[in-house]
Amino acid sequence: MKRRRWILVLGCVVLLSLAFVPAALAERGVTDTEIRIGQYGPQTGPAALWGAVARGTGCFFDMINAEGGIHGRKIKYYLRDDGYMPPRTKSIVKELVEDKGIFALASGVGTATGMAVKRYLNKKKVPWVGPATGSSHWAYPPTKYLWADYPLYFDEAAILVKYAVETLGKKRIAFFYQNDDYGKEGLYGAQAQLENMGMKLVASVSVEPLDTDLSSHCMKLKSAKPDCVINWLLPKHGAIILGTAAKMGFRPQWMTTSTLSDVAIMYKISKGLFKDVVFVSFGELPDSQHPLMVKYRAAQKKFAPKDRWGIFFYAGILFTEPMVEGLRRAGRDLTVESFVKAMDSIKDFQGISAKISFGPQKRQGTRSVFLAKCLEGAKIERISDWMTSDIDVDKVLKKMGR
Repeated sequence: MKRRRWILVLGCVVLLSLAFVPAALAERGVTDTEIRIGQYGPQTGPAALWGAVARGTGCFFDMINAEGGIHGRKIKYYLRDDGYMPPRTKSIVKELVEDKGIFALASGVGTATGMAVKRYLNKKKVPWVGPATGSSHWAYPPTKYLWADYPLYFDEAAILVKYAVETLGKKRIAFFYQNDDYGKEGLYGAQAQLENMGMKLVASVSVEPLDTDLSSHCMKLKSAKPDCVINWLLPKHGAIILGTAAKMGFRPQWMTTSTLSDVAIMYKISKGLFKDVVFVSFGELPDSQHPLMVKYRAAQKKFAPKDRWGIFFYAGILFTEPMVEGLRRAGRDLTVESFVKAMDSIKDFQGISAKISFGPQKRQGTRSVFLAKCLEGAKIERISDWMTSDIDVDKVLKKMGR
């Protein structure tokens, strides 16, 4: 009799405990009232200037929440500082997934940092949208839970080279790059485009992320006598090389990837030497009157008044616009699988970047950019329309041994 009572009591306890577990928690990171999303980003360290990307995403989510959220749910956002160090990125992402129980990962700055967590996220079936890097690793080959909307570094470099040769009449191109996947993908893109034009780089010089004295690097570049140098660097290196070159009387046409396209910052830290630099842009310019840009500037003033409006900040919005679109399309019954289906349905989505399209075997959302030039006082002149690269990605990857 006592044994039967104990079984009855135990059964009641189990039933009561289950009653207090929300059914929505069956899907990781989704409850009746919230969607948990995380992001890592360098708030400190050598790439701290890129940390604004993650804060821009936070501002975007604050705006979405203020508008009522998505199908009655608010976004709960977790931002963690990885210092641009892959080992730290790994521990952060594990914490976000296993302790915070995030539904998805938004953006995240860095090729090496992203590669440190790519396999783990896919294994855990964590959707990842908009890595803040133009690496080919995110979409080639495509994987089920990852969507890239940053144009490829291959494409950026190819477009810069083509413009330098065909529009500016440059004949001797050199390349200065960070010695990792980020820099090397830019290098290979430039080499591929030059090969298509029957040309070669006159010099390619690499730099390590922690280097601070670039005198020897600059001497190598200068000795090759280039009339154009393309930079694929951290912002701090982008400023240092301009200062070092100026002291040496080395004045080629400087061009750079979109990672150095926050003109106000680059102009300031280079002490005005960023003037006349031609750069890639993957989104609307800071003072654009595009309706969404007007709306996002107002959101920044309201939700992130201590941050400065600029491409690094609103890139965090640009990279995650498709994520929000996917969440909306997935509907109230949000699961990982319904989100995958929704993301794959996106075709010609227009936010503040070029049009974006995805599909089950198409995980690179866009390959289009335009070029602009820094003028006196950090003003910007747009010098091209949207351009799409025709580089054969598979061919370039084969040359890289992938």
